[in-house]
Amino acid sequence: QVQLVESGGGLVQAGDSLRLSCAASGRTFSSYTTSWFRQAPGKERDFVAGISWSSSTPAYADSVKGRFTISRDNAKNTVYLRMNSLKPEDTAVYYCAARTSYYTSRNVGEYDYWGQGTQVTVSS
Repeated sequence: QVQLVESGGGLVQAGDSLRLSCAASGRTFSSYTTSWFRQAPGKERDFVAGISWSSSTPAYADSVKGRFTISRDNAKNTVYLRMNSLKPEDTAVYYCAARTSYYTSRNVGEYDYWGQGTQVTVSS
């Protein structure tokens, strides 16, 4: 089992930055591929960014490419999402998810573990 806890969300203005953290406990987190998803009110949960256990070839949704950066520190069992140039359309609950595979998936159903989410609100 892996437990995931997100933090770092908040209320910011358009153009500001935030860094989300996903702290993991339980089994060897370094062997899991980890991704961030987000869900806005009334919408489906969408892939944002993902990173393999080796930190090779991070993947991003087109809507965040160039603004968001995913990274991980296996020594700290933590994955980060740095979000720059935030826009009102980035407003959502952001979830951390992990899967026991080397490859990142953009499919919600292919993740084994989920955090409780952290709210990000971007005002215009």
